[in-house]
Amino acid sequence: MAATHTDKAFEQDLRNLREKLLAMGAKVETLIAQSTRALTDRDSALAEQVVGADREVNRLEVDIDDLCRRILALRQPAASDLRLITTALKIVTDLERIGDLAVNIAERAMDLNQVPPLAPYVDTPKLAELAQQQVKKALDAFVSGDAAKAEDVLKGDDLLDALFLKIFNELLAYMMEDSRNIRRATALMFIAKHLERIGDHALNVAEMVIYMVRGKDVRHPRSRDLE
Repeated sequence: MAATHTDKAFEQDLRNLREKLLAMGAKVETLIAQSTRALTDRDSALAEQVVGADREVNRLEVDIDDLCRRILALRQPAASDLRLITTALKIVTDLERIGDLAVNIAERAMDLNQVPPLAPYVDTPKLAELAQQQVKKALDAFVSGDAAKAEDVLKGDDLLDALFLKIFNELLAYMMEDSRNIRRATALMFIAKHLERIGDHALNVAEMVIYMVRGKDVRHPRSRDLE
């Protein structure tokens, strides 16, 4: 009976871990969307909400870290369960950084909202949507334990990078046309870079899911080719 109770308690701990990670993921997805909307709609009040909401992301990070440490100490998991917990510890760091990047975007939006827009925001919302989709797909892959879904995230990173480069070149052209555009174009470059970095963090999550499922580390393939 004691063993059965322990197994059930362990399963409940793992279920709680997945649920907390999903909640944190949903929160950062929302912050990405809201920070971008604060820019496109010139809504500084919404941007301030994003800045304030980051506290919830930080709280979830601490809760998940504590839960992982408790599971490791009390349950002494092995094999796939151990990979699940070590993956969760890494994923939570990426999610927290995504929240920080959304805050950075919101802060840039508040600054840009004080001046006339440089140009219609067309590609930036597209980049934000791609980044948000990458985060969602990576988290879905984690919850379902689906390495194939995680591989789709790896493939999708090229599209995100290409759109970032397009935005960067367009903003560079604005800066070359008129020096008065430099401040606004630079701020928009930072926003695009933040969104591109969010995509990189989603990529990290997907790579860790592949490790969790297959026990294979797919990070830094070029470095391993040199060995």
